[in-house]
Amino acid sequence: MKPVHAIRIPGGFSLRVDPRTAVVLLLLAALTLGAGVVLIGSGDFPISPGDVVATLFGNGTPAQEFIVQDLRLPRVLVGLLVGASLALSGAIFQSISRNPLGSPDVIGFGQGATVGALSVIVLFHGGAFAVAVGAVVGGVVTGVAVYLLAWKRGVHGYRLVLIGIGVAAMLTAANHYLVTKASLVDAVQATLWMTGSLDGRDWAQVWPLLGVFAVLLPLIFVHGRPLRMLEMGDDAAYALGVPVERTRVVLMGSGVLLIAVATAAAGPIAFVALSAPQLARRLTRSPGPNLAAASVMGAALLLIADWAATSAFGDRELPVGVVTGVLGGCYLLWLLVTERKAGRI
Repeated sequence: MKPVHAIRIPGGFSLRVDPRTAVVLLLLAALTLGAGVVLIGSGDFPISPGDVVATLFGNGTPAQEFIVQDLRLPRVLVGLLVGASLALSGAIFQSISRNPLGSPDVIGFGQGATVGALSVIVLFHGGAFAVAVGAVVGGVVTGVAVYLLAWKRGVHGYRLVLIGIGVAAMLTAANHYLVTKASLVDAVQATLWMTGSLDGRDWAQVWPLLGVFAVLLPLIFVHGRPLRMLEMGDDAAYALGVPVERTRVVLMGSGVLLIAVATAAAGPIAFVALSAPQLARRLTRSPGPNLAAASVMGAALLLIADWAATSAFGDRELPVGVVTGVLGGCYLLWLLVTERKAGRI
């Protein structure tokens, strides 16, 4: 068994810490901060990492202050929050479904948010705020629909995944239909939004994301232990005193809101929610949802992907969704092969 240490904190509480998980968390956090500094310093006006750090602490030149604080820092913060939100949502749904394919962008929630946003763009010609609201509403409505369709004396893993995949297929068809019915200008806007990008993101996207994340993060972590119990099955969770359905509803609602808000801020960025929790679990070698490690892994993946999208292809800057789609597709193929060899599919 892995060594686990208990840390006593004031008030009579204790916190269990797995040394390997703590080391992985610290390394991932350092990687995320490093990627953020490099990304802030990249662009047409390059800034060295040392100057980036100095500017963040208020010791830069006026030009550096403007570029870092007004142009690049908001984009990095949006990427960090979106990546963490996607990964945290993925960890929740993979644990609830007890299936590594139970990711919100596989079982329809991301597609539902996309339908909501495209409906606002194509049918109502709405602006950025209206598109964001449409994405959140679409994601929430899809989450409720999938939950109700998957309900049969409870919501069970494979039923949730299978119904979610079916709903995702129908919603994808609806997205394509909306694009074909749009005018040329709306179709271009819709296509760009569907790719998933951090380009042009500013403080107007940071604050709503940060607010939702700050509210949902404590709620999710409070339910971390019950979520771990749910991975053992409903009967075992009941026996351990977990209010199964209430816990499932709270966590699914939180996960749906996270994916909807992340999609509203940056568009449908694929495969971060699928891959980040599994990569975190393999690094920590720890059972359970690994919520903290998954969220930091998601932030690191999205920032690194955004750096690759903006810097690795010369003068051609790609949307970050293209890079995550390519990398995530390769990961999905590897995961399917691994699951088949293990006899689980």
